[in-house]
Amino acid sequence: MIWAWFRAHAPRAHHGRVDSAVGRVRSVNVGTPREAAWAGIGRTSIDKAPVSGPVEVGVRGLAGDQVSDTRHHGGRDKAVYAFAREQLDWWADQLGDPLRDGEFGENLTVEGYDVDAAEIGERWQIGSVLLEVASVRTPCNDFRTWMGRGGHDNRGWVKRFAQHAHPGPYLRVLEPGVLGAGDDLVVVHRPGHGVSVEVMFRALVGEPELLPRLLAVDGLVEEVRQRAESFAAGPGMIR
Repeated sequence: MIWAWFRAHAPRAHHGRVDSAVGRVRSVNVGTPREAAWAGIGRTSIDKAPVSGPVEVGVRGLAGDQVSDTRHHGGRDKAVYAFAREQLDWWADQLGDPLRDGEFGENLTVEGYDVDAAEIGERWQIGSVLLEVASVRTPCNDFRTWMGRGGHDNRGWVKRFAQHAHPGPYLRVLEPGVLGAGDDLVVVHRPGHGVSVEVMFRALVGEPELLPRLLAVDGLVEEVRQRAESFAAGPGMIR
């Protein structure tokens, strides 16, 4: 009920520029590789902790943050990961446990804005940094194990996370700069094609009939474009 109210009442961006803040950064979180026998490659950076003060952001991500699994994380299309504080609260209610900022491995814990309703290609100004919504996080076994090690009920975690379809977006850094906790999130551009973070996630995880919709996105991540084009060219295409 709380999340339904939030989705109905939270400020929404329209096509073009929004002249006022639609949300704010509650926490900026970073982490570095740590040895972990339970992780798929023997190390992980999912354990991120809040940092205070201004944080420099470059095209590869936040200063002080380092990716462990470079095959599945990081790079220009996954430079920064954002997640909604409201979603952490929703999961905390489901799990019966508190969840801290950064516990899902996010770099930016955002409040006041439904980041999963953001469109792919949407641009955010935070501090002096210009970010673009590029892709979505998909859950993995390391995430499941991490939740269990944190004392949370991780039974069927990958499936549960996927079914909820609020993964949070990966962001490109279009203009490097500095940001910090407390900064406003201002939407400076919304493409207007209607392909949201949630829609992309559903297309990639369980609802392939949505894949052709992703082709409306300019600058679509190449691997996603190839998958969408392959599906669209096949007999299973649904318009």
